[in-house]
Amino acid sequence: MTSEYLQIVVPVGRMLHSTKRYFTVHFHWTGTKMAALLKQYRERIRTELDRVVDFWLKYSHDEQYGGFFTCIGKDGKIYDELKYVWLQGRQVWMYCRLYRTVPRFHRPEILQAAKSGGVFLQRFARVQASDGPGKCAFCLTRDGRAVKVQRTIFSECFYVMAMDELSRVTGDKEMQSDAESMMDQLVHWVRVDSSGLGRPQLPGDRPVNSMAVPMMLLCLVDQLTEGRAELAEKYRELGDWCVSQILQHVQKDGKAILENVSLEGKELPGCQGRMQNPGHALEAGWFLLQYAKACGAAELQNVAVQKFMEVPFLTGWDKEHGGLFYFLDADGHCPTQLEWNMKLWWPHCEALISFLMAYDHFRDPAMLARFTQVYDYTFTHFPDEEHGEWFGYLSQQGKVVLDFKGGPFKGFFHVPRCLYMCEKMLDHLLTTLES
Repeated sequence: MTSEYLQIVVPVGRMLHSTKRYFTVHFHWTGTKMAALLKQYRERIRTELDRVVDFWLKYSHDEQYGGFFTCIGKDGKIYDELKYVWLQGRQVWMYCRLYRTVPRFHRPEILQAAKSGGVFLQRFARVQASDGPGKCAFCLTRDGRAVKVQRTIFSECFYVMAMDELSRVTGDKEMQSDAESMMDQLVHWVRVDSSGLGRPQLPGDRPVNSMAVPMMLLCLVDQLTEGRAELAEKYRELGDWCVSQILQHVQKDGKAILENVSLEGKELPGCQGRMQNPGHALEAGWFLLQYAKACGAAELQNVAVQKFMEVPFLTGWDKEHGGLFYFLDADGHCPTQLEWNMKLWWPHCEALISFLMAYDHFRDPAMLARFTQVYDYTFTHFPDEEHGEWFGYLSQQGKVVLDFKGGPFKGFFHVPRCLYMCEKMLDHLLTTLES
């Protein structure tokens, strides 16, 4: 029987009615106790995923015009009919991934909803342009008329994810080709000529390597190349380029992951250069670990955990109230983002994925301890036991500040992706423990 130590940081307040301090407890786990703990996590996560899926199936579908409502109140009421293209794409992707890989979600209503969302995107997402390839809109009216276009690549990125994943469940080769064509356009905008984004380079605005861009392209490389050897070869250089761009964000002698650096990988002056986003760094961590595992890159695996998971967690965890801060300043100044000290749903989702993936790969008990710490905070603060789904925006003290379940930035993506991935990893861990 195997055994290992598990270190868990526990809020003193759980026992002594104080929220000011934390202490560390060491447990000696036998293999049997470890399996029981992981089963407990898996059952809660599985149940929560079912509830989240049911919420969106019940409230988000627009049966008249197609696509999905995403501005949904705490009890399921629609409070705004605008449709955000990146959230439409995310929901199509999530439905398809669940339908394709999880037997209990291989249900006709999920496939039909994904197809409806895909048709809506193909009909309305692109905004026609006379001087070159059109961008995707950021948001649309309920019936598909463009309202706003952003000068970024993210609506297009989630269009690619949606079309590619939908093509996998429908077998539609034209849809796959559509995804690849959009991907090639994205690479052109990012690496060759950004003028198509409609963002002129002003004299005082220095070019920036924003971590979000190579992260998203790396995510798309993973999406498009799954099970496709010819595309894996096509995008191999792009994947390596994305990794090199992400690694430039390790700064301050390895003690900080900065959100923005110069194109040469140097620190930028001012607030923009000092900005840290712990949740985003953690997400980059599991992107890198996943890529490194596929490539067999041992050193990159270590960097992913030590720099992109441990560093942002240690700096980003609120030692007084628990939870991850949204933004931090690397030099200790007060961040200029008004919401900097809020606790948002998605950084905690990324932390759960990161530390469970690290534990699944390295079997380091410290990684399971981190997962446990984040799990405890997340599942006692974000899920809505009454109506289902999760609240997304908490105060620093952990109180619900905004009680809607969906909005312009929160849709059917981060929560179900986290729960889905964690359930899969826990299944794998339990299988290896029982074998």
